[in-house]
Amino acid sequence: MNEVGTTLVEMQDVCKEYRMGRVRVPALQELNLCIEQGEYLAIVGPSGSGKSTLLNLLGCLDLPTEGTYRLRGKDVRTLTDTQLSRLRGMGIGFVFQDYSLLKRFSALRNVELPHYYAAGKGNHKRAANLLQSVGLGGRVAHRPTELSGGEQQRVAVARALMNDPFMLLADEPTGNLDTKSGQELITILEGLNAEQGLTLIIVTHDPTISARARRLIRLRDGMIVGDERQSTTAHQEDAN
Repeated sequence: MNEVGTTLVEMQDVCKEYRMGRVRVPALQELNLCIEQGEYLAIVGPSGSGKSTLLNLLGCLDLPTEGTYRLRGKDVRTLTDTQLSRLRGMGIGFVFQDYSLLKRFSALRNVELPHYYAAGKGNHKRAANLLQSVGLGGRVAHRPTELSGGEQQRVAVARALMNDPFMLLADEPTGNLDTKSGQELITILEGLNAEQGLTLIIVTHDPTISARARRLIRLRDGMIVGDERQSTTAHQEDAN
């Protein structure tokens, strides 16, 4: 169980730019953001607004060019590569639009992979329990090519949970799914947030998905142009 209500993310005047030859391309500009443990928020904005860049920074896949990002009180720019790698592997779960599963491995082995990287060994029991928790208890031996898109994404969610992270980042997790499969997946993610206090951050273009989040961050041209709390009434009605 994660400790809900403590400050998890603090970003102060964060900027991120990329170089294309001699040209500097700004992706995020003077961004300020605080997120508490246990929040459920969606990040929206047009293509090129900086959504994926922000998610990469939150997940420590990249570092700010300027400004300060504190995760659980630690400035991530002071961490070594080894410390950052361990933080990503143990504390942060990632779910991508394309599932990113290894086709030659079973669902069970795919879920176990983060534990292999972190501890040098698998954990069959935990992987099987996680697959059971996302409704795939009978599909543990199936390879990705034998699973539907919705089932593959559930495997990806189980894999993201393997090392018991304190934060889950999902980049367009329903982008390749039909409406029914997408809604089922979001319901699973929302259950993790509500029952375990797992911080849930979703990047999405789908307004029906972003409307379910309790907090909505709007980006445009690399800047936050909206930060609003949303009523949970619609979400509660959907869940019933």
